[in-house]
Amino acid sequence: MSTEMVTGHREKAFALLKADAEKILKLIEVQMENLTMPQCPLYEEVLDTQMFGLSREIDFAVRLDLIEAEQGKALLESLERQLTSLYDAWSK
Repeated sequence: MSTEMVTGHREKAFALLKADAEKILKLIEVQMENLTMPQCPLYEEVLDTQMFGLSREIDFAVRLDLIEAEQGKALLESLERQLTSLYDAWSK
């Protein structure tokens, strides 16, 4: 594969993972606004399931050498920080 093609695949993989992380954040925002409180088991179940799924996607992309492990870790940490901020804002 050409360098341009590999770079394109890597950029696309990271963009897709980032979009999935944003979908999780939006899902949790909607759930907090409309459905349940963060202490609810349903909230925790959705969050745990979604975060696990994203971590598996990231692991797969790392194993395919589409993203660096540090990029994946940074993406998860960023999402976790955003979710913590959302929870803190909700609980105040």
